[in-house]
Amino acid sequence: MKINTALILCAGYGKRLNPLTLKEPKPLLRINEITLLENCINLIESLDIKKVIINTFYLKEKIENFLNKKKFNLEIQIINDGKTILNTGGGILNMMNSSNELDFLTLNPDTVWNNNYIRFIKNMEKFYFSNKIKNILLLVNKNLSFDKKLKGDFNLIKNIIKKDKKKELIYTGCQIINKNLFNSHFVSDFSILEIWNELVKKNELYGYESTEKFYHLTNLEIYQQLLKNN
Repeated sequence: MKINTALILCAGYGKRLNPLTLKEPKPLLRINEITLLENCINLIESLDIKKVIINTFYLKEKIENFLNKKKFNLEIQIINDGKTILNTGGGILNMMNSSNELDFLTLNPDTVWNNNYIRFIKNMEKFYFSNKIKNILLLVNKNLSFDKKLKGDFNLIKNIIKKDKKKELIYTGCQIINKNLFNSHFVSDFSILEIWNELVKKNELYGYESTEKFYHLTNLEIYQQLLKNN
């Protein structure tokens, strides 16, 4: 079994990157002369996933125009959040509802992805299907983060995520998730944290640890540092 469809979250306002994001959506900001969104799509293509669903809301026309001009080799579907912006949980469910798949890879484009992530994501996918689980997060130790102000959220014991005192792991913005976890939810403004917290209580939220250095556009200061670093 394998993942056939990836979801990319592109609806947000990116307020922590103002004033850049007043006229440009965060996924279209560039690092190394390539937009974050294109970088994300390139990773998906390298994973041999054929379909991508992207949600939009803020400055949606700019994202749509970018995708139309680029003409990627993947099947790309754009789903708008609707009249009001959805949170991460509602946005993911809204995208899932346009597909017949049950298992999805979800990616946040504000992580600077590269091909070194492929082996971690492939191994995470194997773990997901072989253990017949419903959610697994790709995590990284906070010491590997370019942004040294990022604090850890999770601990990992034998691939089971804990929220205890030893919080050294950060969510990278990549997960595999099953649509059935949303059976008690409907498309609305809710966070994916609601799903994760329910699973943590039952010791059913899984994690896979990446050892790749973690570059993430937390805010304007970090973005400017990343531009200098590259």
